[in-house]
Amino acid sequence: MLSLRDLCLALLVVLAWGLNFVMIKWGVEVVPPLLLTAMRYLCAALPMVFFVKRPQVRLGTLLTYGLAIGFAQFGLLFSAIKLGLPAGLASLIIQTQAFFTFGLAMLFLGEKLGRWQVIGATVAIIGIGVIAVERFEVTSLVPLLMVIAAAFFWGVGNIASKRAGQIDMLSFVVWGSLVPIVPLLALSLLIEGPSAITAALQNFSFSTAGIVLFNGYAATLVGFGLWSYLLKRYPAALIAPFSLLVPVFGIGFAVLLAGEVITELEIIGSTLVFAGLVINVFGPRLMRRRVRV
Repeated sequence: MLSLRDLCLALLVVLAWGLNFVMIKWGVEVVPPLLLTAMRYLCAALPMVFFVKRPQVRLGTLLTYGLAIGFAQFGLLFSAIKLGLPAGLASLIIQTQAFFTFGLAMLFLGEKLGRWQVIGATVAIIGIGVIAVERFEVTSLVPLLMVIAAAFFWGVGNIASKRAGQIDMLSFVVWGSLVPIVPLLALSLLIEGPSAITAALQNFSFSTAGIVLFNGYAATLVGFGLWSYLLKRYPAALIAPFSLLVPVFGIGFAVLLAGEVITELEIIGSTLVFAGLVINVFGPRLMRRRVRV
């Protein structure tokens, strides 16, 4: 059982991660998404990189993690929200990373896919299909596909983390945050252009600074730091289910703070995706309990 303090810490992490999707939505309204992503990782890396030792992992593993999570996952996620995908919906779809992680673990780590993972993935895919029907126009479908791709790269980052072994995850996150900064800035210059970057910097406000700081410190360093602490102290099976609350908070904050409206089809599809995630997390546990009984 979690202590009351650690229960509050777990809830604080998922609340911060859920709220961060609204922060991203507000941020990309004033700062180009790739530039905003680079700023996030600049904050996450500095000044902590001067106080945290480099993790004892292969350079290739660190580069893979940094590029998959920072450059690909969040670059795609920020850009998809900029292109109009609701922040609440994005907070749910990105959680399909769990299924990509299982698939990649089968290919590269030799892990076996269980029956409940297959059932959960099938239900979630049906849910995404329902949402895709609602967003069948190309301008609406592209952001959805971008977030699914972001979920895939999150899975790649998870495999890199697994290959890193038992290390200080805070150190891994801090040093991994250095990796995407230059590629993101280069891509921002190429795609978003110098004029957009200059305009964003000239109009940089205290509220924008707060969004960047929340992304870099609260969502990245504090969030992943506390999450790693909880995973070290308790079984993963006890902590992992808390991640299911991220889309709950994400959709709730998006509706309350950003005024987002979810259509009926999106509600049906989101319910199916969430049900697939629940089956994935709790299905094996229920089966083990049934066998014991």
